[in-house]
Amino acid sequence: MLDLFFAAALSAMPLTLYLPPLRSLNLFVQTVEIFVRESSGYTSRAIPILSFGFRRILSPLLQIIR
Repeated sequence: MLDLFFAAALSAMPLTLYLPPLRSLNLFVQTVEIFVRESSGYTSRAIPILSFGFRRILSPLLQIIR
Protein backbone atom coordinates (compact mmCIF):
# COMPACT_ATOMS: atom_id res chain seq x y z
CA MET A 1 0.00 0.00 0.00
CA LEU A 2 2.90 2.31 0.74
CA ASP A 3 4.31 1.65 -2.72
CA LEU A 4 1.01 2.68 -4.28
CA PHE A 5 0.98 5.88 -2.23
CA PHE A 6 4.50 6.84 -3.36
CA ALA A 7 3.72 5.97 -6.97
CA ALA A 8 0.63 8.21 -6.93
CA ALA A 9 2.45 11.01 -5.13
CA LEU A 10 5.43 11.00 -7.50
CA SER A 11 3.24 10.81 -10.59
CA ALA A 12 1.20 13.82 -9.42
CA MET A 13 4.30 15.90 -8.70
CA PRO A 14 4.73 17.21 -12.30
CA LEU A 15 1.14 18.44 -12.20
CA THR A 16 2.08 20.95 -9.52
CA LEU A 17 4.43 22.60 -12.00
CA TYR A 18 1.47 23.53 -14.23
CA LEU A 19 -0.50 25.21 -11.45
CA PRO A 20 0.54 28.80 -10.79
CA PRO A 21 1.08 30.03 -7.25
CA LEU A 22 -1.93 31.70 -5.65
CA ARG A 23 -0.47 35.20 -5.89
CA SER A 24 -0.13 34.78 -9.68
CA LEU A 25 -3.58 33.24 -9.91
CA ASN A 26 -5.08 36.36 -8.32
CA LEU A 27 -3.59 38.55 -11.07
CA PHE A 28 -4.91 36.14 -13.72
CA VAL A 29 -8.43 36.26 -12.26
CA GLN A 30 -8.30 40.05 -12.14
CA THR A 31 -7.24 40.17 -15.79
CA VAL A 32 -10.07 37.83 -16.82
CA GLU A 33 -12.60 39.95 -14.92
CA ILE A 34 -11.40 43.11 -16.69
CA PHE A 35 -11.57 41.35 -20.06
CA VAL A 36 -15.12 40.10 -19.44
CA ARG A 37 -16.25 43.51 -18.24
CA GLU A 38 -14.82 45.27 -21.31
CA SER A 39 -16.14 42.72 -23.82
CA SER A 40 -19.69 42.58 -22.46
CA GLY A 41 -20.75 45.50 -24.66
CA TYR A 42 -19.64 43.70 -27.80
CA THR A 43 -21.23 40.40 -26.87
CA SER A 44 -24.59 41.99 -26.06
CA ARG A 45 -24.70 43.28 -29.64
CA ALA A 46 -23.21 40.21 -31.29
CA ILE A 47 -25.42 37.54 -29.74
CA PRO A 48 -28.69 38.68 -31.41
CA ILE A 49 -26.92 38.98 -34.77
CA LEU A 50 -25.42 35.50 -34.46
CA SER A 51 -28.69 33.91 -33.37
CA PHE A 52 -30.47 35.52 -36.33
CA GLY A 53 -27.79 34.15 -38.66
CA PHE A 54 -28.08 30.64 -37.21
CA ARG A 55 -31.87 30.76 -37.59
CA ARG A 56 -31.52 31.78 -41.24
CA ILE A 57 -29.10 28.91 -41.88
CA LEU A 58 -30.98 26.24 -39.91
CA SER A 59 -34.54 27.02 -41.06
CA PRO A 60 -34.05 25.69 -44.63
CA LEU A 61 -32.32 22.61 -43.24
CA LEU A 62 -35.20 21.94 -40.87
CA GLN A 63 -37.72 22.33 -43.70
CA ILE A 64 -35.85 19.75 -45.74
CA ILE A 65 -35.89 17.29 -42.83
CA ARG A 66 -39.68 17.65 -42.38
